Amino acid sequence: MQVHDLLNYAAINSPEKDAVWYKDEWMTYRQLGDATDRIASFLLNQEFRKGDRVALLLENSHFYVASYFAILKAGGVVVGISTDATVDRLQYQINDSEARILITQTRFMKIVNQTTEELTSLRAILLEENTGTVPENGRILYKRYSELEFASVRREFPRTIDIDLAEIVYTSGSTGKPKGVMLTHLNLVTNMKAISSYLHMTGNDRMMVILPFTYIYGKSLLLTHVLKEASVVIDNRFVFPNKVLDTMEELEVTGFSGVPSTYMILLNRSTVRERNFSSLRYVTQAGGSMAPVVQEEVVKAFSPAQLYIMYGATEAAPRLSYLEPEYLFERRGSIGKPVDNVELLVCDSEGNELPPGEVGEITARGSNIMIGYWRDPEETAKVLRHGMYYTGDLGKVDEDGFFYVVGRSKEMIKVKGFRVGIKEIEDAILELEDVVETAVVGVDDPLTGEAILALIIPRKKDWNGKEQIRNHLKKRVPAISQPAYIEFRDSFPKNSSGKILKAQIKGEENKKDRSGKTSVVS
Repeated sequence: MQVHDLLNYAAINSPEKDAVWYKDEWMTYRQLGDATDRIASFLLNQEFRKGDRVALLLENSHFYVASYFAILKAGGVVVGISTDATVDRLQYQINDSEARILITQTRFMKIVNQTTEELTSLRAILLEENTGTVPENGRILYKRYSELEFASVRREFPRTIDIDLAEIVYTSGSTGKPKGVMLTHLNLVTNMKAISSYLHMTGNDRMMVILPFTYIYGKSLLLTHVLKEASVVIDNRFVFPNKVLDTMEELEVTGFSGVPSTYMILLNRSTVRERNFSSLRYVTQAGGSMAPVVQEEVVKAFSPAQLYIMYGATEAAPRLSYLEPEYLFERRGSIGKPVDNVELLVCDSEGNELPPGEVGEITARGSNIMIGYWRDPEETAKVLRHGMYYTGDLGKVDEDGFFYVVGRSKEMIKVKGFRVGIKEIEDAILELEDVVETAVVGVDDPLTGEAILALIIPRKKDWNGKEQIRNHLKKRVPAISQPAYIEFRDSFPKNSSGKILKAQIKGEENKKDRSGKTSVVS
């Protein structure tokens, strides 16, 4: 089965079923299928060949969903571009993937027009709206969706197999240039079946989607629900969280998903605790570690809906493990056990499996694991070795097979020659009620090599709880893990999926002169 077959079957089996809600309007599976065929036919009319790449620069919408499935149905490869992409990032991803066609919206043409001449592989741009003007360009064909003729819609489409490339998903590039994760139809479909299984999904489910579809976690919400012929509700107004909560109540959604910062916003800047989500069956969290104390608050806020803690990576399409809600408090801090058709191991650098309780790198194998990074064999070889995918996460497994992440191998701070894990410090800080969010990074220090900097977003702006934080940390983490500096912030830079950009923070903090500040750790 290929990814676009999920929609083909849904359109045949449940044509009048509500598929996607966006801006107060439902699109049925029949309507979605028709729109998909229309766009796929346009692509094939552009001398499109199987395996050609198509870039998607769109916000979550009906048009995004139809365009995504259309690219795959035409035998193409999806290259999703984040809606917060800079001109440089847009240019890099289109040129690196050699995308021949760009599907976008008028609002993004400002940055597209700034780099059109440098996009040498681009041959056509398809716009959703009729508004706005398009520039004259003899090399690039500009077309609007409304101009696509129904008479030219094809009834036959290229044949693909499940090991064909479906997507190139570019990583955030927080540790260097973005890497293009190559995911096949098999990678995605296998993982969607596993996710829908442990979440006990049915055609009656209705998912609230606030995460961007360009983000693999967001994409999984769409694909799992199309797989089950269920429904997704798109609301891009999370900057006003109560608006999203209103939609959840009004449309009686059964599922909600977010990253740690999503839940921190809901717990601290919304009326989530006052709501009654009578239809809500479950909420899921992935996209980074969420402190156990925050997990407990989420459970209280959304009760009786169950909380699923999930773990994965873009390279795993994306899910590797999940923690059953019944073990949330019994296995505090665990990422659970592997999903169907995935094997997880804790290994040393040579690929040898380590015994329970011993810390090593979490590795995985399964039919969901990427085939490599796009045109980057050197980076591919670093993570795909010994027949396993090396996640970069340090972890351990207990005697009962429950896995735990103890930190990122790249997020260790080296203090006086000792490797210090960030996660333990952040989890301890978040136990304080006056703290909304925290980011711990290592900053250059001439004496200790690196010093620990804890940045805090307090619940109240006038809170000056440095002493309270230090006293708490003295009880919770070793002396070597005590922050040298504690500073307060109003916000943190984040990417479109809500992850804190620690590499950017670290770079900015290392430019500051701390010679006048006294380090607490000597």
